[in-house]
Amino acid sequence: MQTEPDLGQIDQIRAFNRFYTAKIGVLEEGLLESPYSLTEARVLYELAHRDGLTATDLGRDLGLDPGYLSRLLKKFQAQGLLARHRSHQDGRQQVLALTGAGRARFAPLEEKSRAEVAELLRPLANADRARLDAAMKAIRHLLDPGQSASDAVIRPHRPGDLGWIIHRQTRLYTEEFGWDGSFEAMLAEIAARFIATQQPSKEACWVAERNGEILGSVMLVEHSPGVAQLRILYVEAFARGLGLGARLVATCDDFARVAGYGKIILWTNSILLPARRLYEAAGYRLIESEAHESFGQKLIGETWEKLL
Repeated sequence: MQTEPDLGQIDQIRAFNRFYTAKIGVLEEGLLESPYSLTEARVLYELAHRDGLTATDLGRDLGLDPGYLSRLLKKFQAQGLLARHRSHQDGRQQVLALTGAGRARFAPLEEKSRAEVAELLRPLANADRARLDAAMKAIRHLLDPGQSASDAVIRPHRPGDLGWIIHRQTRLYTEEFGWDGSFEAMLAEIAARFIATQQPSKEACWVAERNGEILGSVMLVEHSPGVAQLRILYVEAFARGLGLGARLVATCDDFARVAGYGKIILWTNSILLPARRLYEAAGYRLIESEAHESFGQKLIGETWEKLL
Protein backbone atom coordinates (compact mmCIF):
# COMPACT_ATOMS: atom_id res chain seq x y z
CA MET A 1 0.00 0.00 0.00
CA GLN A 2 1.34 3.42 -0.98
CA THR A 3 1.41 6.19 1.63
CA GLU A 4 2.68 9.75 1.61
CA PRO A 5 6.47 9.91 2.23
CA ASP A 6 7.27 11.01 5.76
CA LEU A 7 9.62 13.82 6.72
CA GLY A 8 12.35 11.38 7.70
CA GLN A 9 12.37 9.82 4.22
CA ILE A 10 12.37 13.24 2.56
CA ASP A 11 15.20 14.52 4.74
CA GLN A 12 17.23 11.37 4.08
CA ILE A 13 17.14 11.96 0.32
CA ARG A 14 17.98 15.63 0.76
CA ALA A 15 20.91 14.73 3.01
CA PHE A 16 22.17 12.20 0.48
CA ASN A 17 21.93 14.79 -2.30
CA ARG A 18 23.98 17.27 -0.26
CA PHE A 19 26.56 14.62 0.57
CA TYR A 20 26.93 13.35 -3.01
CA THR A 21 27.03 16.71 -4.77
CA ALA A 22 29.79 17.81 -2.40
CA LYS A 23 31.60 14.48 -2.80
CA ILE A 24 31.82 14.69 -6.59
CA GLY A 25 32.58 18.40 -6.71
CA VAL A 26 29.59 19.71 -8.64
CA LEU A 27 29.32 22.71 -6.30
CA GLU A 28 32.59 24.11 -7.61
CA GLU A 29 32.33 27.06 -10.00
CA GLY A 30 33.89 25.09 -12.84
CA LEU A 31 33.24 21.35 -13.04
CA LEU A 32 36.44 19.27 -12.81
CA GLU A 33 38.54 22.46 -12.79
CA SER A 34 37.20 23.35 -16.23
CA PRO A 35 35.53 26.56 -17.45
CA TYR A 36 32.22 24.69 -17.77
CA SER A 37 29.30 24.45 -15.40
CA LEU A 38 27.68 21.11 -14.59
CA THR A 39 24.93 21.71 -17.18
CA GLU A 40 27.40 22.73 -19.89
CA ALA A 41 29.56 19.69 -19.21
CA ARG A 42 26.52 17.42 -19.34
CA VAL A 43 25.47 18.82 -22.72
CA LEU A 44 29.00 18.26 -24.03
CA TYR A 45 28.87 14.71 -22.71
CA GLU A 46 25.60 13.96 -24.52
CA LEU A 47 26.97 15.41 -27.77
CA ALA A 48 30.16 13.36 -27.44
CA HIS A 49 28.38 10.06 -26.78
CA ARG A 50 25.21 10.18 -28.89
CA ASP A 51 24.77 10.54 -32.64
CA GLY A 52 21.95 12.33 -34.43
CA LEU A 53 20.95 14.56 -31.52
CA THR A 54 18.75 17.59 -32.03
CA ALA A 55 18.14 20.47 -29.67
CA THR A 56 14.69 19.02 -29.05
CA ASP A 57 16.25 15.71 -27.97
CA LEU A 58 18.63 17.45 -25.59
CA GLY A 59 16.00 19.66 -24.04
CA ARG A 60 13.63 16.73 -23.49
CA ASP A 61 16.20 14.27 -22.14
CA LEU A 62 17.96 16.75 -19.84
CA GLY A 63 14.87 18.74 -18.83
CA LEU A 64 16.40 22.04 -19.96
CA ASP A 65 14.55 25.23 -20.74
CA PRO A 66 14.55 25.70 -24.56
CA GLY A 67 15.69 29.33 -24.33
CA TYR A 68 18.57 28.50 -21.98
CA LEU A 69 19.63 25.54 -24.12
CA SER A 70 19.52 27.65 -27.28
CA ARG A 71 21.86 30.24 -25.74
CA LEU A 72 24.21 27.52 -24.54
CA LEU A 73 24.39 25.88 -28.00
CA LYS A 74 25.02 29.24 -29.67
CA LYS A 75 27.89 29.79 -27.23
CA PHE A 76 29.43 26.41 -28.13
CA GLN A 77 29.00 27.13 -31.83
CA ALA A 78 30.66 30.56 -31.50
CA GLN A 79 33.60 28.84 -29.76
CA GLY A 80 33.96 26.41 -32.67
CA LEU A 81 32.95 23.43 -30.53
CA LEU A 82 29.61 22.65 -32.20
CA ALA A 83 28.43 22.13 -35.78
CA ARG A 84 24.87 21.83 -37.09
CA HIS A 85 23.40 20.26 -40.22
CA ARG A 86 19.86 19.74 -41.41
CA SER A 87 18.25 16.43 -40.45
CA HIS A 88 17.56 14.01 -43.30
CA GLN A 89 14.49 12.67 -41.44
CA ASP A 90 12.96 16.06 -40.60
CA GLY A 91 14.05 19.11 -42.56
CA ARG A 92 12.77 21.38 -39.78
CA GLN A 93 15.31 19.96 -37.31
CA GLN A 94 19.06 20.51 -37.11
CA VAL A 95 21.33 17.68 -36.02
CA LEU A 96 24.04 18.68 -33.56
CA ALA A 97 27.58 17.31 -33.43
CA LEU A 98 30.82 18.24 -31.74
CA THR A 99 33.56 19.49 -34.05
CA GLY A 100 37.09 18.15 -33.82
CA ALA A 101 37.89 21.08 -31.56
CA GLY A 102 34.84 20.24 -29.46
CA ARG A 103 35.93 16.64 -28.98
CA ALA A 104 39.44 17.79 -28.12
CA ARG A 105 37.99 20.18 -25.53
CA PHE A 106 35.75 17.48 -24.02
CA ALA A 107 38.38 14.71 -23.86
CA PRO A 108 40.21 16.08 -20.77
CA LEU A 109 36.86 16.43 -18.97
CA GLU A 110 36.06 12.78 -19.66
CA GLU A 111 39.51 11.65 -18.57
CA LYS A 112 39.47 13.69 -15.36
CA SER A 113 35.96 12.51 -14.48
CA ARG A 114 37.00 8.86 -14.86
CA ALA A 115 40.12 9.50 -12.78
CA GLU A 116 38.15 11.11 -9.95
CA VAL A 117 35.65 8.24 -9.83
CA ALA A 118 38.52 5.74 -9.85
CA GLU A 119 39.98 7.62 -6.88
CA LEU A 120 36.65 7.30 -5.04
CA LEU A 121 36.54 3.54 -5.69
CA ARG A 122 40.21 2.76 -5.05
CA PRO A 123 39.98 2.47 -1.22
CA LEU A 124 36.98 0.11 -1.45
CA ALA A 125 37.30 -3.67 -1.42
CA ASN A 126 35.81 -5.52 -4.40
CA ALA A 127 32.83 -6.65 -2.34
CA ASP A 128 32.12 -3.06 -1.27
CA ARG A 129 32.38 -1.87 -4.87
CA ALA A 130 29.80 -4.49 -5.84
CA ARG A 131 27.50 -3.31 -3.02
CA LEU A 132 27.86 0.29 -4.16
CA ASP A 133 27.11 -0.71 -7.75
CA ALA A 134 23.98 -2.61 -6.71
CA ALA A 135 22.80 0.29 -4.53
CA MET A 136 23.17 2.79 -7.38
CA LYS A 137 21.27 0.50 -9.75
CA ALA A 138 18.52 0.11 -7.18
CA ILE A 139 18.18 3.88 -6.83
CA ARG A 140 17.92 4.32 -10.60
CA HIS A 141 15.35 1.55 -10.97
CA LEU A 142 13.21 2.78 -8.06
CA LEU A 143 13.17 6.43 -9.13
CA ASP A 144 12.76 5.67 -12.83
CA PRO A 145 10.38 2.69 -12.97
CA GLY A 146 9.39 3.52 -16.54
CA GLN A 147 12.71 2.39 -17.94
CA SER A 148 12.15 0.51 -21.18
CA ALA A 149 12.22 -3.27 -21.07
CA SER A 150 13.70 -3.21 -24.57
CA ASP A 151 17.14 -2.97 -22.96
CA ALA A 152 16.56 -6.28 -21.17
CA VAL A 153 17.60 -9.55 -22.80
CA ILE A 154 16.40 -13.09 -22.11
CA ARG A 155 19.46 -15.34 -22.11
CA PRO A 156 20.30 -18.91 -21.04
CA HIS A 157 21.57 -19.20 -17.48
CA ARG A 158 25.29 -19.24 -16.79
CA PRO A 159 27.29 -20.80 -13.92
CA GLY A 160 26.60 -18.81 -10.77
CA ASP A 161 23.19 -17.54 -11.88
CA LEU A 162 21.17 -20.13 -9.99
CA GLY A 163 22.77 -19.26 -6.67
CA TRP A 164 21.84 -15.62 -7.20
CA ILE A 165 18.30 -16.56 -8.29
CA ILE A 166 17.77 -18.62 -5.12
CA HIS A 167 19.00 -15.71 -3.01
CA ARG A 168 16.88 -13.06 -4.72
CA GLN A 169 13.64 -15.04 -5.00
CA THR A 170 13.89 -16.11 -1.37
CA ARG A 171 14.47 -12.54 -0.21
CA LEU A 172 11.64 -11.26 -2.40
CA TYR A 173 9.04 -13.75 -1.18
CA THR A 174 10.15 -13.41 2.44
CA GLU A 175 9.72 -9.63 2.27
CA GLU A 176 6.41 -9.72 0.37
CA PHE A 177 4.70 -12.77 1.89
CA GLY A 178 6.62 -13.68 5.04
CA TRP A 179 7.71 -17.09 3.75
CA ASP A 180 10.35 -18.87 5.82
CA GLY A 181 13.60 -20.67 5.03
CA SER A 182 11.88 -23.82 3.80
CA PHE A 183 11.09 -21.95 0.58
CA GLU A 184 14.80 -21.35 0.07
CA ALA A 185 15.42 -25.06 0.68
CA MET A 186 12.89 -25.97 -2.00
CA LEU A 187 14.48 -23.60 -4.53
CA ALA A 188 17.93 -24.97 -3.73
CA GLU A 189 16.70 -28.54 -4.25
CA ILE A 190 15.16 -27.64 -7.63
CA ALA A 191 18.34 -25.88 -8.74
CA ALA A 192 20.64 -28.68 -7.55
CA ARG A 193 18.59 -31.29 -9.39
CA PHE A 194 18.61 -29.20 -12.56
CA ILE A 195 22.38 -28.70 -12.46
CA ALA A 196 23.03 -32.39 -11.84
CA THR A 197 20.59 -33.92 -14.32
CA GLN A 198 19.79 -31.30 -17.00
CA GLN A 199 18.89 -32.69 -20.40
CA PRO A 200 19.91 -29.76 -22.67
CA SER A 201 17.57 -30.77 -25.48
CA LYS A 202 14.57 -30.91 -23.14
CA GLU A 203 15.37 -28.65 -20.18
CA ALA A 204 16.63 -25.09 -19.83
CA CYS A 205 16.78 -22.08 -17.54
CA TRP A 206 16.73 -18.44 -18.62
CA VAL A 207 17.32 -15.11 -16.95
CA ALA A 208 16.09 -11.64 -17.84
CA GLU A 209 19.09 -9.33 -17.68
CA ARG A 210 19.61 -5.60 -18.19
CA ASN A 211 23.00 -3.92 -18.06
CA GLY A 212 24.48 -6.97 -16.35
CA GLU A 213 21.78 -7.11 -13.65
CA ILE A 214 19.46 -10.11 -13.33
CA LEU A 215 15.83 -8.97 -13.24
CA GLY A 216 14.09 -12.36 -13.21
CA SER A 217 14.26 -16.01 -14.21
CA VAL A 218 12.32 -19.09 -15.27
CA MET A 219 13.11 -22.78 -15.70
CA LEU A 220 11.56 -25.54 -17.82
CA VAL A 221 12.17 -29.20 -16.93
CA GLU A 222 10.73 -32.54 -17.96
CA HIS A 223 7.89 -33.64 -15.68
CA SER A 224 6.99 -36.85 -17.52
CA PRO A 225 7.16 -38.09 -21.12
CA GLY A 226 5.62 -35.38 -23.30
CA VAL A 227 4.92 -33.07 -20.34
CA ALA A 228 7.14 -30.14 -19.30
CA GLN A 229 7.03 -28.24 -16.00
CA LEU A 230 7.59 -24.50 -15.63
CA ARG A 231 9.50 -23.66 -12.43
CA ILE A 232 11.03 -20.80 -10.37
CA LEU A 233 9.48 -17.95 -12.33
CA TYR A 234 10.09 -14.60 -10.65
CA VAL A 235 10.60 -10.95 -11.60
CA GLU A 236 12.21 -8.37 -9.33
CA ALA A 237 9.66 -6.02 -7.79
CA PHE A 238 11.24 -2.93 -9.34
CA ALA A 239 11.14 -4.53 -12.82
CA ARG A 240 7.48 -5.52 -12.80
CA GLY A 241 5.21 -3.94 -15.37
CA LEU A 242 7.87 -4.10 -18.10
CA GLY A 243 6.53 -7.30 -19.65
CA LEU A 244 9.48 -9.43 -18.57
CA GLY A 245 7.33 -12.12 -16.95
CA ALA A 246 5.37 -12.57 -20.19
CA ARG A 247 8.61 -12.78 -22.17
CA LEU A 248 10.02 -15.42 -19.83
CA VAL A 249 6.84 -17.53 -20.02
CA ALA A 250 6.76 -17.19 -23.83
CA THR A 251 10.40 -18.34 -23.97
CA CYS A 252 9.38 -21.51 -22.12
CA ASP A 253 6.46 -22.10 -24.48
CA ASP A 254 8.66 -21.74 -27.57
CA PHE A 255 11.33 -24.05 -26.18
CA ALA A 256 8.75 -26.66 -25.15
CA ARG A 257 7.27 -26.81 -28.65
CA VAL A 258 10.69 -27.30 -30.25
CA ALA A 259 11.55 -29.95 -27.64
CA GLY A 260 8.43 -31.91 -28.60
CA TYR A 261 6.33 -31.43 -25.48
CA GLY A 262 2.56 -31.52 -25.84
CA LYS A 263 1.77 -29.86 -22.53
CA ILE A 264 3.28 -27.63 -19.85
CA ILE A 265 2.19 -27.77 -16.22
CA LEU A 266 3.13 -25.55 -13.30
CA TRP A 267 2.47 -25.30 -9.57
CA THR A 268 1.92 -21.98 -7.85
CA ASN A 269 -0.01 -20.52 -4.93
CA SER A 270 -3.20 -18.47 -4.99
CA ILE A 271 -1.50 -15.65 -3.09
CA LEU A 272 0.80 -14.96 -6.07
CA LEU A 273 -1.76 -12.87 -7.91
CA PRO A 274 0.50 -11.23 -10.56
CA ALA A 275 1.84 -14.67 -11.55
CA ARG A 276 -1.67 -16.12 -11.80
CA ARG A 277 -2.77 -13.26 -14.07
CA LEU A 278 0.32 -13.81 -16.19
CA TYR A 279 -0.36 -17.53 -16.60
CA GLU A 280 -3.99 -16.94 -17.47
CA ALA A 281 -3.06 -14.33 -20.09
CA ALA A 282 -0.54 -16.79 -21.61
CA GLY A 283 -3.23 -19.43 -22.10
CA TYR A 284 -2.74 -21.58 -19.01
CA ARG A 285 -5.81 -22.87 -17.16
CA LEU A 286 -6.28 -23.79 -13.52
CA ILE A 287 -7.00 -27.51 -13.13
CA GLU A 288 -6.58 -28.19 -9.40
CA SER A 289 -6.45 -26.36 -6.05
CA GLU A 290 -5.48 -27.75 -2.65
CA ALA A 291 -4.90 -26.20 0.77
CA HIS A 292 -1.50 -26.88 2.35
CA GLU A 293 0.88 -25.57 5.00
CA SER A 294 4.28 -24.67 3.58
CA PHE A 295 6.96 -22.01 3.99
CA GLY A 296 5.53 -21.15 7.41
CA GLN A 297 2.13 -20.18 5.98
CA LYS A 298 -1.32 -21.60 5.29
CA LEU A 299 -1.64 -21.51 1.52
CA ILE A 300 -3.71 -22.76 -1.38
CA GLY A 301 -1.57 -24.51 -3.95
CA GLU A 302 -2.68 -24.51 -7.58
CA THR A 303 -1.80 -26.63 -10.59
CA TRP A 304 -2.11 -24.99 -14.00
CA GLU A 305 -1.62 -26.46 -17.46
CA LYS A 306 -1.30 -25.39 -21.08
CA LEU A 307 -1.76 -27.58 -24.13
CA LEU A 308 0.70 -26.84 -26.91
